[in-house]
Amino acid sequence: MILVLCLGNIGPEYANTRHNIGFMVADYLAAKFDAPKFELGRHAFVTEFKSKGQTYALVKPTTYMNLSGKAARHWLSAFKIPVENMIVVTDDLALPFGKLRLKGQGSAGGHNGLKDIQAMLGTDVYARLRFGVDANFPKGRQVDYVLEPFSADERIDLITRIEKAGEAVLAFGALGLERAMNAVNVK
Repeated sequence: MILVLCLGNIGPEYANTRHNIGFMVADYLAAKFDAPKFELGRHAFVTEFKSKGQTYALVKPTTYMNLSGKAARHWLSAFKIPVENMIVVTDDLALPFGKLRLKGQGSAGGHNGLKDIQAMLGTDVYARLRFGVDANFPKGRQVDYVLEPFSADERIDLITRIEKAGEAVLAFGALGLERAMNAVNVK
């Protein structure tokens, strides 16, 4: 089983914001594979689907971004999934809009959700799919920027980029980290 931890914030006011790209990818995958409705569990909304013989558990934390590690730790334990079978889907200000980057370890890069996951799991060795949201904001306005909806120009390509992120998650489950990185991290 693959744990797909999709980061975001709960509540309608955050639904279509840059910080919620993880939730958008989860919703896309759930719809594509006709997964059962997300159910509220401990620290998260959860559903499952199968693709090519692999089971994927989609987890959308209810703890808000900065406490995402609680959901990661709980659901890894509840499903008895090793951390190497978890992929975290999150936004990234350091990448241009829509650019995807899959890595198997590394720093949180200033991302509070990743910082909390690393603190709760005691490791930075886990797969993370970073979805570029760009950094078009004035100095000191980072929080406002990530909590705003995507721009009209970005929304034109958003669905296509979400589909690509979904394909990257499936590649991780089907091919493993190294081969998925080779497929996703093309220039």
